[in-house]
Order: sequence, then C-alpha cells, then structure tokens
Amino acid sequence: MNDHIAPPALRSIRGAARCAVAALVLAGAAWAARAVWQILLATAGQPPSGPPDQGDGRHRTLTALENAYHIVSALGDAATVLCMIAFLAWLWRVRDNARALSGQRPRYAWPWVYAGWIVPIANLWIPRGIVADIHRASAPGERLPRAVNWWWGLWLVGSLVGAGLYAGTTDAVIARAYTDVPLLLVVDAALVGAAVAGVFVVRAVTAVQQKRMH
Repeated sequence: MNDHIAPPALRSIRGAARCAVAALVLAGAAWAARAVWQILLATAGQPPSGPPDQGDGRHRTLTALENAYHIVSALGDAATVLCMIAFLAWLWRVRDNARALSGQRPRYAWPWVYAGWIVPIANLWIPRGIVADIHRASAPGERLPRAVNWWWGLWLVGSLVGAGLYAGTTDAVIARAYTDVPLLLVVDAALVGAAVAGVFVVRAVTAVQQKRMH
C-alpha cells in the first residue's frame, strides 16, 4: 500500500548503516566462533559413550567442550537475529531513499522486503533483486558492485547447505561435528564470507546514496 502514495522524503542512513555493519561483523564473528568450537569437538573426538542424544529420549551428561558449544551456539543465534533486524532496518531506509531519488516505485512491493527472505523459491533471488534495484535507482548508469553477487552467492551456499546440517537440536549439530565437520565448516565459511561481503554491500549502497543526497 505504501508504494501507491507520494515518494517519501530522503532519510538519514548513516546511523542505520553503522548498525548494519556492526551487526554483520558480530554475526560473522559468531559463525567463526562456531567453526572454532566444531574443530575443537572434531579434534577431541566423540566420547566412548556416544553422541549426546542417545535416542529414545535419553541424553548423556555433556562434556565441558559440548557445554561450551551450547553457549557459543546460543550467542551465535542471538547475533544472527540481531544482524537480520539491523540489516532489514537499513534496507528499508535505503529503499525509501532510492524511491525518493528516482521518483519511481520499487519493482518489489514493500512486503517483499521481509517476505522475500522466507517465501520458498522466491527467496533465491528477491533479496538480491531488491538490493540491485536500490543501487540502480540510487546510482543510475553505475555498475552493480561485485560485493552484491559475492554476498548473495555465499549466503545461498551457506543457507541452502546449512538448512540440512543445522536442522534439529544443538546436540544433533555436536554429533555432526564429530562425524561430518568438513561440511559444517563449509557452511560456516560461506556465512562468514557472506557477512564480510555484506559489509561492503552496505557501505557501497550507502555511499552512492550519500553522494546523491549531498
């Protein structure tokens, strides 16, 4: 509905950009910490008593390393949620600014800013499309930064592969760290890379808008 009214006024984005960058750095660090603990688990090896989840609702006592991984995982989940909130807040602001700068309605209606991440199939391209459209409207004729494709490609690898590996409980992930740590590390590396590339995306889009605004 917001797309059918007058274009919004230009909004300050420096604060939102700084928050998004800080949150991306925090999320990247959190996924790197997961990788470190998974390597430690794989190096220590699975205890003779077997995985934490023994089946039939039975769980053995966790080792100190496994307990620490539970904490790292919980903090990582919190950092990821914080990153999502900060990134979407920034995305909403630069989308409004792109509309004000171009005088044209965005190709994707406002619900897609959120729904584009969760609707199956559509979530394979819509978030990248929103960012690309924002850049195009903010800097007509300028080439899309390579960081956008790196960010989106790494995010797809991490999210699609990780959807299966990180499914279930933290105890299930610990069991996978004992048996399939290379695959977990691929996901971790992809998501850390996506966070780093995301920092460059935020900085690039923010810079072109600041240039137009001034």
